[in-house]
Amino acid sequence: MGAAGTSSRGEVGRFAVQVITGRWFSVYASFLIMVGAGATYLFGIYSKEIKSSMGYDQSTLNLIGFFKDLGANVGVPAGLIAEVTPTWFVLLIGSALNFSGFFMIWLAVTGKIAQPKVWQMCAYICVGANSQNFANTGALVTSVKNFPESRGVMLGLLKGFVGLSGAIMTQIYLAVYGDDSKSLILLIGWFPAAISVVFVFTIRTMKVVRQPNELRVFYHFLYVSIALALFLMVVTILEKLYNFPRSAYAGSVTVVCALLFVPLVIAIREEFTLWNLQKQQENSISPTEIAIDKLHPVESTKPAELPPPPSSSNQEDKSKSSSPSCFTTIFKKPPRGEDYTILQALLSIDMSILFFATLFGLGSALTAIDNLGQIGESLGYPTRTISTFVSLVSIWNFFGRVFAGFVSEALVAKWRFPRTLMLSLVLLLLCVGLLMIAFPIAGSVYVASVILGFAFGAQLTLLFTIISELFGLKYYSTLFNCGQLASPLGTYVLNVKITGMLYDNEALKELAKKGMTRSSVKELTCLGVRCYRKSFLILAAGTFLGALVSMILVMRTRQFYKGDIYKKFRDEAKPSEIDMVEATAGGR
Repeated sequence: MGAAGTSSRGEVGRFAVQVITGRWFSVYASFLIMVGAGATYLFGIYSKEIKSSMGYDQSTLNLIGFFKDLGANVGVPAGLIAEVTPTWFVLLIGSALNFSGFFMIWLAVTGKIAQPKVWQMCAYICVGANSQNFANTGALVTSVKNFPESRGVMLGLLKGFVGLSGAIMTQIYLAVYGDDSKSLILLIGWFPAAISVVFVFTIRTMKVVRQPNELRVFYHFLYVSIALALFLMVVTILEKLYNFPRSAYAGSVTVVCALLFVPLVIAIREEFTLWNLQKQQENSISPTEIAIDKLHPVESTKPAELPPPPSSSNQEDKSKSSSPSCFTTIFKKPPRGEDYTILQALLSIDMSILFFATLFGLGSALTAIDNLGQIGESLGYPTRTISTFVSLVSIWNFFGRVFAGFVSEALVAKWRFPRTLMLSLVLLLLCVGLLMIAFPIAGSVYVASVILGFAFGAQLTLLFTIISELFGLKYYSTLFNCGQLASPLGTYVLNVKITGMLYDNEALKELAKKGMTRSSVKELTCLGVRCYRKSFLILAAGTFLGALVSMILVMRTRQFYKGDIYKKFRDEAKPSEIDMVEATAGGR
């Protein structure tokens, strides 16, 4: 009895180790890290606190918003560090940057330190926002490499949880701190950092093993995430209709946490299935075969155990010094889908088109999202309703990311529908949302928030998936981060130089009508539909131009998407898949 109990505990212990070190638990840990990686989308809630406590005008606030977007999108340092360091180191750097940046902003807004200069506030928010690139590079890029054939689905799920991050953290801060947006900044500082530290050693690159039911598992994750998004949307609507007490928010956070644990159950279930398959395979081998394998390990007939050919890794290492320089191969680009070097990808026409399209697409969407607080204020909405706009953006940001991942993957697999064409269609949809803010009617800002969130989320998933498909996965850590460099440039021009300045001009006209000057008021505020009309017409026109330019990429990649873009990864994973099928057959 005692020996049996000890053996049983040993089995449980070994199974627990397999779960924690397995691919599926790594995916679950990536989900949670992504939940904390979207805190920058909450700027629309706490930006009013920064503006009022620091006495900024709208141009200065938009400048801070630009540096937030700059930090969030300049991920090249994170990509380059990830090329030469382990994943745990990347996650730890991100955790430290997140806490230090947002904690300093919280100290400044609450008056616990002397009021910083504008450039210092810009530096703080840039550092804090830059942390999400380390979380993305550590968790998202690693997951894509672990599931290369399901990259569109994987990117959609992971970026979807980033989209839900704003709504989830809004519920947490309302439950813990009440309607105190200053405390939201503190929550943004410690919460994402804590998640990364907890799972720092869980996420790592593993051997690609294609499971026959892999896509079905991802759909199970999808169903859970949709249930979470729908629950958050219902709660958001109820908050608009009723005044929630603190206990109601505590109840909603409890449900959110319960739903976030369901993917863990799915991961454990899949690891348990693999555990049983391994045991069946071990039991199907006779003791004589085991003895022969121990005596003659080289004579194993499994392809995975054969010695590597002499022309593989050793000769690659020896010839590395004699290989041509990356500068000499810049214009000798491989076919689409093969591994490009960093310079080959960055200097390609395809990347240039993506850069131009996302300059206006992501730039316009981020400009609208960052100004939601002031848009609601200018149209006379109360603070609680403005929080509803931000939550709607966050929730539909999720739906956009998931839709772009799963639907585009299905369209590519079944009908060879170019993913680049879906990007063009999303940009056209974004134009509609921008025009609804330029010409607001009753309830149009709610619909515009939905469109903005959906279009922004879909753009990101499509952009990162297209980059992985066109330029390969070898340098994806860096190319993934280079692909979003257009976003901060777009937000600087569109948000700071256009939207912010036009808003301030309208506010100064209002002051002049009242016989006042800028020095007469601490905070420069504009009220009325004209505050954002000109700027959002410009944003809509720029986004339409980006959609037209993206059609050039559609034409260039049409033949590429007609082929089997995942054939290479399917061939590489075939030996491992054969082993798994054999294990399944042996257990029957």
